[in-house]
Amino acid sequence: MKRYQAHYRLFLVLIAFCACRSSRVYQSSVSDANDYHSSYDDTTLTVDNASVLMPYNRFIDPAGTVIRFGKTSLENHSLDCVLTPDEKTLIVEDRYGLAFIEVRSNQLLYHLDYTDNASYKSLMSTYSGLKVWQSEDGPHIFWGAANPSNKTSFVMDAVWDGKKATIKEAIPFKALAPAPMSLPNDIAIRKEGNETFLFVVLNGNSQLAKLNLKDKKTVWTTASGMAPFGLALTQTKAYVSNWAGAVPVDASKETAGIPYAKVYVDPRTGATSSGTVSVIDLATGKVETEIEVGLHPNSIIASKDGRYVYVANGNSDNISIINTAANKVVNTVSVKLNEASPFIGDSPNALALSPNESILYVSNGMNNAVAVMKLSEGGSKALIEGFIPTEAYPAGLVATDKTLFVANLEGEGARASTTKTYGSHQQEATISIIPVPDKNALKSYSTRVEKSNLLFRTKLSQLTPRKNTGPKPVPERIGEPSVFKHVLYVIKENKTYDQVMGDVAAGNGIKSLCIYGDSITPNQHRLVKDFLLLDNYYVAGKSSAEGHSWTDAAIVTDYVEKNVRAWFRSYPHVLADALVYNKAGFIWNNALDHGKTVRIYGEACTPTWKAGLGWKEFYDLYKEGKPISFTNHSTISRVEPVLSPAYPCFEGQNFNDQIRADAFIKELHDFEKMPGDQLPQLMVMALPADHTAGMREGFPTPRAMVADNDLALGRILEALTKSRFWDSTVVFVTEDDSQSGWDHVSAYRTTAFIISPYSRLQKTVHTNYNQTSMVRTIEQILGLPPMNVVDATALPMFDCFTGTFNKTPYAFIKNNIPLNEMNKPASTLKGKAKRYTELSGSAELAKIDSGNDDLLNRILWFDAMGNKPYPKKMTLSKNRREPDND
Repeated sequence: MKRYQAHYRLFLVLIAFCACRSSRVYQSSVSDANDYHSSYDDTTLTVDNASVLMPYNRFIDPAGTVIRFGKTSLENHSLDCVLTPDEKTLIVEDRYGLAFIEVRSNQLLYHLDYTDNASYKSLMSTYSGLKVWQSEDGPHIFWGAANPSNKTSFVMDAVWDGKKATIKEAIPFKALAPAPMSLPNDIAIRKEGNETFLFVVLNGNSQLAKLNLKDKKTVWTTASGMAPFGLALTQTKAYVSNWAGAVPVDASKETAGIPYAKVYVDPRTGATSSGTVSVIDLATGKVETEIEVGLHPNSIIASKDGRYVYVANGNSDNISIINTAANKVVNTVSVKLNEASPFIGDSPNALALSPNESILYVSNGMNNAVAVMKLSEGGSKALIEGFIPTEAYPAGLVATDKTLFVANLEGEGARASTTKTYGSHQQEATISIIPVPDKNALKSYSTRVEKSNLLFRTKLSQLTPRKNTGPKPVPERIGEPSVFKHVLYVIKENKTYDQVMGDVAAGNGIKSLCIYGDSITPNQHRLVKDFLLLDNYYVAGKSSAEGHSWTDAAIVTDYVEKNVRAWFRSYPHVLADALVYNKAGFIWNNALDHGKTVRIYGEACTPTWKAGLGWKEFYDLYKEGKPISFTNHSTISRVEPVLSPAYPCFEGQNFNDQIRADAFIKELHDFEKMPGDQLPQLMVMALPADHTAGMREGFPTPRAMVADNDLALGRILEALTKSRFWDSTVVFVTEDDSQSGWDHVSAYRTTAFIISPYSRLQKTVHTNYNQTSMVRTIEQILGLPPMNVVDATALPMFDCFTGTFNKTPYAFIKNNIPLNEMNKPASTLKGKAKRYTELSGSAELAKIDSGNDDLLNRILWFDAMGNKPYPKKMTLSKNRREPDND
């Protein structure tokens, strides 16, 4: 609390400056690029700033009191919350158990950890759906949980005695093939005569189940729509919100895959195109009707009298209000922070009614705020009265007459460090406790929310281009000319700034954390000397499953946020899950929509190849100059025609990045032979070998894979800079996330490079930029409008370019590390080397980003640094602790 009081006083200074700058945006024209300026741009993400900054153009300026909890060695997320019947205790569902908070004192009383019970230690809570039922032996808490490892799913039943909670029972729910997990989510409990019944939404099975709580026998199970999420009961009906809408039956409509099924999708973007609510008879389980609502419907609640049902539509930024007598939508209410904005992405995802039901509170995830909606006539008329600031991504809500309780899914992000060395999976869970504001306080809060969301930049992004404006590297307005005709956007994998650039004296790095320095990444080090060094650049997410949505779409959806860290349904790092995509889609369809030519090299796709071939076999074929056979696939229909068939997509680490570099360079030479300028205007490239495979047998050492990646980037750049297209080409390079190591500034800080004839600044750029800034800059250059509320508020990377033209070609530097420097077999090793090699080859780490992240970080550290002390105290469980003192 003291920290937030201090933060707020200092934040007022920042806001005063920001307000001074932003007041200019209401003029009819922009005089120069500085009109985009905010105080956000002048600082790092370090937590000691006057206000907490998120790595996607947002301040965190929460109202009320914030309570933090959870083990700092874990990535914690608050998902939902509920009050006990006496309203003395708030119960918070987080990813690793339940927190019990005394309302009177705002103190954490107890945390129920799955890890404290051997039977439940690998469970994670599902998306939301926490209920309390008062029984003779005290309040029982019910919620959904699943084990991603062994694919079991349960409704948990715990008893709270006022001091301690004990799990009484875990009620199993079997998966319905092809689903590997049933995934219980939202829950309702209802008394019928002398019996008590439990209603459970099974998200994996696409079902609603009714059980007798006394004997746990199933009364009925019925099919819902696709991927159901929320549940609301009236006297006779159940209303179930379906993330992916109706079951596909119309063969004329395009469908695509989500885990376990096919769903209706928008052919333009690949995103789900249907959202529905299933209406089910409580007595018989019969589906009576299905109501079309907005996209990605999630939270759903009913009025006390059952006359109205309210549905949050996460991908449509609105609320559907259903009259249950007619089972029709009678009102659809936008909850956008700026109702006039054309941009999507406010992400409503949780609902709560005030006790008198005159107010509907809506968690707007990407706004970091709760919308306050005034209802009349049950919602037939509704008006947004204002917004209340919270921490990052508000989710679960509880409202009383005097207090609003908010479970903040992202909290303050990955900042849970006591040593000032940050890793991306160390994060506290948080809950906001906010007095219900009066009219004046709500008005003040709304202003804070607008400023915290840098709303003034959305107005700048909509200014029309001026006539007779000369070309610039980055135009000040979208639609004004750029000197560039072609953009190559390169997405690498999983490194922090300090891991790679910590040894560069010109930047804000720490050499002791640099494990892939100049000798391993000579090309990247040459680039920052010849062009520019970005030492204040950030990824927006904490893993590849988030990272590729941020790099390609400049936003993550509610589906991604609800799955984060657990990844129950999919790990969508290659974007092979239609539920992941937002309504506006990705940068490639934005370009295609506006008449630009596009080529995709390895992004949003997976390869298949002959069984038995691995890294060594592919590398040998490459060295011998023999053909390498594979086939690329994408679940997004619009990607398929622009996908390079010769460039291997990313799934595992079987392909050397030199194969990828060769494929791109060959296509580049082919374009040079074509008449005119037929090089695609937007090229999106995955270059993933720097992810590494740890110390797994059959793969190169981590430093060899990082060196491979560095060499491939250097070769690609040399080819481009020597091509006839270089005069009008710019290259942007980013990591998708930063989860494989440590950084002393922020867990989100990573490397980024900008290479063009107008980028030979030979200096360090300290401006706070992030992945959405890079996407916005690409859009600005190509004349594309922003896709959503996040890139609409991003700062274009103006100061990474100069007006001076210098087309000196780049000459790549050969690798110092043999690319086929292979990991040693475990049988030849002993001690920690043997242990880490065995763990690298375990099922736990077999898939991309699977298993314990701290373990992989330790493996990479040991491989590079030997027995030099690890940057953090041991955070592994006891059975994984090593015998040394690191």
